[in-house]
Amino acid sequence: MTQVNQDELVFLPLGGSNEVGMNLNAYGFGPEHDRKWIIVDVGVTFGDQSTPGVDVIVPDPAFLEGEEILGIVLTHAHEDHIGALGWLLPRIQAPLYATPFTAFLIREKLRDRNLLDDAELNEVELGGKVNLGPFEVTYVTLTHSIAEPNGLSIKTPLGTVLHTGDWKLDDQPVVGERTDEAFIRQLGDEGVLAMVCDSTNVFVEGMAGSEGDVRQKLVELITPLKGRVAVGCFASNVARMDSVIHAAEMAGRRVALAGRSMHRITAAAKSVGMLKDVQFLSEEEAKVWPADKILYLCTGSQGEDRAALSRIADGTHPFVRLGQGDHCIFSSRVIPGNELAIARLQDKLAEKGVRIYTEKDSPGIHVSGHPCRAELRQMYEWARPTIAVPTHGQRRHLIEHANLARDLGIPQTCTPRNGDMVRLAPGMVEIIDEVPAGRLFVDGGMMVEEQGEALRERRHAANNGMLIVSFALDRRGKIVSDIDIRSIGLPGDEKHKLEDVLDDLAERVEDVVTNLKGSALEDEMVVEQAVARTLKKASQKVWGRRPIVETVVLRL
Repeated sequence: MTQVNQDELVFLPLGGSNEVGMNLNAYGFGPEHDRKWIIVDVGVTFGDQSTPGVDVIVPDPAFLEGEEILGIVLTHAHEDHIGALGWLLPRIQAPLYATPFTAFLIREKLRDRNLLDDAELNEVELGGKVNLGPFEVTYVTLTHSIAEPNGLSIKTPLGTVLHTGDWKLDDQPVVGERTDEAFIRQLGDEGVLAMVCDSTNVFVEGMAGSEGDVRQKLVELITPLKGRVAVGCFASNVARMDSVIHAAEMAGRRVALAGRSMHRITAAAKSVGMLKDVQFLSEEEAKVWPADKILYLCTGSQGEDRAALSRIADGTHPFVRLGQGDHCIFSSRVIPGNELAIARLQDKLAEKGVRIYTEKDSPGIHVSGHPCRAELRQMYEWARPTIAVPTHGQRRHLIEHANLARDLGIPQTCTPRNGDMVRLAPGMVEIIDEVPAGRLFVDGGMMVEEQGEALRERRHAANNGMLIVSFALDRRGKIVSDIDIRSIGLPGDEKHKLEDVLDDLAERVEDVVTNLKGSALEDEMVVEQAVARTLKKASQKVWGRRPIVETVVLRL
């Protein structure tokens, strides 16, 4: 048991444990009553069919509000690591630290939210060091599916933590440097207390694969093609963009960018010296360029409605047209949850006569950016931590990662859930507290609680429909107007025409209001509740559903 005033080193995931995405991790140092904190990454995840109308979901930082936060350190520029800064920075105000490519994209996010002038954003050179109170943070060069991915060596008086962020091992990364094996080995020689490590591909044997191999495969695939070629990939993967551009050049094609994110990432890449010699076709040039001499580099490989590929498939893109004899290459993986959207997109393109290529039928045109089991074994061999703390994965990923670490001889493991405060030192690793760790939804440009009323009503309406009832009462409580009932999302057919059903419901409303007596008629809440109960009961018999009922009573 630790003493009350004894310094402790703790790790607190508020996002990223038991889920892929929405990373927010905090490290605290000091006694319980006087801890100083650093935050590593502030990311988002995205809404799905269970959150209608919600585009962005962010971790709830409530526990950290009011704490002494010395700095927010960003490992790389993927949305699940920096995407929540524009929403949460006002609540967890602290200086920001990022390498140049990531800093460029953070500036854009803060500018979009009118926060740039109030934020302290510090650029850190690759391999650079930041001293934040008891934390000495050194950026560790790694490889991943984005430019300038970094791990963090976090040295404290109680030991060193290696926080990997997202990573893989790639001897041919195309863009950027290889993983700094020498530095990680040096950390291992000096002693690593804990490694907080990516678990995404823990169930996949072997290696993730190299961007260099993808580069060659794209050359082989694109070179013989005739007609227009479009390639969909994640815009943040600058190495993949570079490989597509190289393949286009080898095939005698010029490249046109299609999609806002492609232009944004290209600007960030050029700002740090990447893609500097590439001259892209303008939109006007792309409209008239010969079909066999052009390649479109497109956003939307996940089937996003407003992205370039969806607009191309719908025939609404301002300058890209694909049709019979053209080709579309999906150089990306299918993110779970996007299967139907991608299938619909590919069907639309195929209907136009476009030939589709994916990693299933053209192996090697995509590789993962996360470590498989062989890479995890290698990292543990280099770092040799005392404690393994798996993160960035669903529950089963974290547990399997801990099993792997134990098989590799790591003495201690811990698989925290979001909100579990883990004491790394002194003593054995232990979960010592559980703090609030919910999610906040960005809904209509507003940040609201996860279980907010608006979303509950929207879900209910999506599944059950809605009835809107209006009528007028005089001073005596007598109905003095027609009862108007309108429906949203409720069906009718030849046997049960919707107009007839609504007329029948109106008669039921008239009956229930007429039967109200005395003070009940004077209380609008009582009237509305009586109408709602009647209509929900009747709707259950007609549709097998209990719709939302909105009652409007006009008093004359």
